[in-house]
Amino acid sequence: MAGGLLKAFATAADAPLIGDQKEIDRIFKSTRWRVMFAITVGYGLIYTCRLAIGMVKPSMIDAGIFTPAEFGLIGSALFYTYALGKLTNGFFADHSNMRVFLTFGFLMTAVCNVAMGFADTVLVAAIVWGLNGYFQGFGAPGGVVAMTSWFSNKERGRAYGLWSTAHSIGEGLTFFVIGSVVAYFGWRWGYFVPAMIGFGAAAMMWLMVRDRPRTMGLPTVADWKNDHLPESESSKAKSTLALQFSILRIPTIWILALASLANYITRYAINSWGPLYLQEARGFDEIASGTMLMISTLAGIAGSLLYGVISDKFFNARRPPANLLFSIVEIIGLVLIFFGPTDLVTLTIGMVLFGLGLTGLVASLGGLFAVDICPKRVAGAAMGVIGVFSYIGAAIQENISGVMIDQSSHMVGADRVYDFGPVIWFWLGSSIVSMVLAATLWRAKLRD
Repeated sequence: MAGGLLKAFATAADAPLIGDQKEIDRIFKSTRWRVMFAITVGYGLIYTCRLAIGMVKPSMIDAGIFTPAEFGLIGSALFYTYALGKLTNGFFADHSNMRVFLTFGFLMTAVCNVAMGFADTVLVAAIVWGLNGYFQGFGAPGGVVAMTSWFSNKERGRAYGLWSTAHSIGEGLTFFVIGSVVAYFGWRWGYFVPAMIGFGAAAMMWLMVRDRPRTMGLPTVADWKNDHLPESESSKAKSTLALQFSILRIPTIWILALASLANYITRYAINSWGPLYLQEARGFDEIASGTMLMISTLAGIAGSLLYGVISDKFFNARRPPANLLFSIVEIIGLVLIFFGPTDLVTLTIGMVLFGLGLTGLVASLGGLFAVDICPKRVAGAAMGVIGVFSYIGAAIQENISGVMIDQSSHMVGADRVYDFGPVIWFWLGSSIVSMVLAATLWRAKLRD
């Protein structure tokens, strides 16, 4: 049975090369941009199936269904299984047909969101949300493997920056659309609507994504673009599986993984607890808080695109200088959000700077830098290793933030009063640690 399942996902055999160069060019140009559109928009859509829980938290806490600490447990279940999913699925993706791989993953995460709409006990919610995390772990490795199959080294920074806008697309949809849905129709629809979106994203994967170029009778993208970086003879001689495990011996990967872990603490702190902070500390309602967070995600789209252009064009595909620049922008944004004047203009500027800086760093530390410093044949495995650490960071954040917020709040009559001071320092400190760790990788080298 397991063999049959693996066969269903397996990439096809290489097809005989097409002899007509014009036909090769035509197929390459049309297919790769169709694939890029699908993995970017589709991944953005499926993000709503992961972030919906942040929008339902205030309503469910107010209704007495779950406490902040219980939400920390439920939310961390997704992050731990997502970390596992990114690791195992990252290795799996390097051997798989992305059309089948992504369609299956997106379909299953939509099903989990349907189930979550009926989960009103901590145990059931944690199990369902944990399963959702594992299936969400198909998205990023699958998207990166598809992208590295169709875009070459010198254009990969821009391609990755474009693909990374999916994070902001998904966050914007969640904060505004799902936030509005919850406000008008209640918390259950905060899961049902993302499920509908997920089913649509699965259909998009099936219709638009294609397997590797060689399975279509095309040369590799490196051959088509004549864009090769030197690969050691030892790497060429290794099987894909052996090469996958060899990346664990690259010290840079471990430092990068820790930098991403710290960065993801802040990222998911704002995604997961931002609506609660804005509603309780700033007095916004569901729609206003969602709109404010959407401003950050719109800035994040620009951040993703700018990161790719700046690192490719201004730093000759070197990521560390761009990492430092975007880290400083992100930290300034956080300082304005939490410690700046309380007027709306300052908060908006802080959200814009935070979104710009953070999303550029997510593009780099969360995947692009790892793909750069590892052999391209094992891009999925590289993403998987980084993903494990990134989402362990997100899970640790969810637990710690939930407990800190719970312990720093108290009841005044029927109302819960929050003190976000302690947890804010935890979030800000994590971004500073990430910046310092990433700066130690200034001389990291690229690999083919």
